[in-house]
Amino acid sequence: MDSNTTRTRKEAAANANAEDAALWRWFSDLYDQGFIRWCKTDSGWLVSVNHRHVATTVTFDEGIREAKARTQAIEPGANKNRRRTP
Repeated sequence: MDSNTTRTRKEAAANANAEDAALWRWFSDLYDQGFIRWCKTDSGWLVSVNHRHVATTVTFDEGIREAKARTQAIEPGANKNRRRTP
């Protein structure tokens, strides 16, 4: 393997790790605040954020990734510094 290929692979791995870390920090923040819910059904995993259904997928991981992508596309930055309302 040449040095360019090795560098490209290392960069790809670092990017994937950073993306995963950001995803699970997002998930943990919403979980701690009670804003994310999920359940397994015959249709797959259903994921809701702030009482809004945002994803139905075959795997839990896909569901969480899709939920993050959809909520950030709808409301960029909406999950930052959010307080739970009664």
